[in-house]
Amino acid sequence: MRLVGIGLAAGFFGALFGVGGGIVIVPLLIGVAGFATRVAMATSLAAIGLIALEGVIFYGAHGDLRPIEAVVLGVPAAAGAVIGTAVQQRLANRTLSLAFAVLLVGVAIRLFV
Repeated sequence: MRLVGIGLAAGFFGALFGVGGGIVIVPLLIGVAGFATRVAMATSLAAIGLIALEGVIFYGAHGDLRPIEAVVLGVPAAAGAVIGTAVQQRLANRTLSLAFAVLLVGVAIRLFV
């Protein structure tokens, strides 16, 4: 049931604010479901694939999708994901958690100012 709740929260906030994986799913998998950091990140990425597919279908149906821009953005993002995963596998769990926390704090500060 916890995973269902996390999924509902990710879908809701993803549709409402354009966030989901890193901002909603990963912290909830770690804090609520007790996942290890790496497992939470990998699970989040798999879930995001499903969430993204649904979003593409519905936004496309509403005429809000820019396919060429999506490809121009998506190809380098896929390359970045491969590089990021390689780096992530070399970091200690504690370092990874602290870096993620710093990222979230930075995003929060940026949103406030």
